Amino acid sequence: MEGLLDFVLRDVLTRVGGVDRCVSEFIRITQTLLPERVFVRHVPELLNGGCTFSGVPVRPQLLGSDPSCLADNAARLAALGPHGIDLNFGCPAKVVNRHGGGAALLDAPEQLHRIVLAVRHAVPAHMPVSAKMRLGFNDDARAEECAQAIADAGACEIVVHARTKAHGYRPPAYWERIADIRAAVRIPVVANGEIWTVADALRCREVSGCNALMLGRGMVADPGLALAIRGATATTGAAPNAQAHVSWQALLPLIADFWQLVRQRLERRQQAGRLKQWLNLLRRRYPQAQAAFEALRAVDEPARIDDWLHTQALRAPATTIT
Repeated sequence: MEGLLDFVLRDVLTRVGGVDRCVSEFIRITQTLLPERVFVRHVPELLNGGCTFSGVPVRPQLLGSDPSCLADNAARLAALGPHGIDLNFGCPAKVVNRHGGGAALLDAPEQLHRIVLAVRHAVPAHMPVSAKMRLGFNDDARAEECAQAIADAGACEIVVHARTKAHGYRPPAYWERIADIRAAVRIPVVANGEIWTVADALRCREVSGCNALMLGRGMVADPGLALAIRGATATTGAAPNAQAHVSWQALLPLIADFWQLVRQRLERRQQAGRLKQWLNLLRRRYPQAQAAFEALRAVDEPARIDDWLHTQALRAPATTIT
């Protein structure tokens, strides 16, 4: 999720709990062997044993279309000790697809095979190589063929975003097609797409047959979602809408921490926008986020945001996660 779920938000969200592994935003590979500092800039967790500060492993993701160049960069990245390498075959952005990357590769299963095979051979045998794909580009006619090409080349796992590039991010997600893909391959398949609530997660598991789920925007909008899904599936007789609620008061310190990390790590011109971007998604779950978004909508001066957060902290009662 380029421009949204970067290392700053990974740090904050994994503090809440419930997450087994993170995948980084994609690192674009063209015709250049990137220096180590570029990988570290995108995934600074590489300097922390490959984990967020709360101990959650991070798997860097590469995006490109040239097998040889991707293999060379994967080998360099592998030397930095990540918890595996992921390959992006799902990005729907026009600028990426125009250059043959992301979801555009879903029209060329043989190229998917070549890329995964080259990367698999380039990194140590013990290091996981996984991939994320959509159901297809304009349609899903070759979804199983693409998944088989990825699996046969040596990938250890496939995450399937249950929409085509043409679908974009419009509901619904076609979870039943993930079940078809599971039947076509012999490696683990992870379901992704339109999981906003515990009820969504349980329904997705039922329809797709997948135990493992990848959360994207749903986790950004509701930082307690992964923890709530764990609670619902671990508790016998839990209601489908069971929710481990992270209160707004409990979330405020995390928002403040996020803001401080943004202030430290991003350019000044990006700072206010990043906070408002998160608040915009939080509005789906928290009415208070709507008021916060409106209060800060026209604010770009970091010092004014500092003052606003300080005021919220003074007003907040004791924080709890229930």
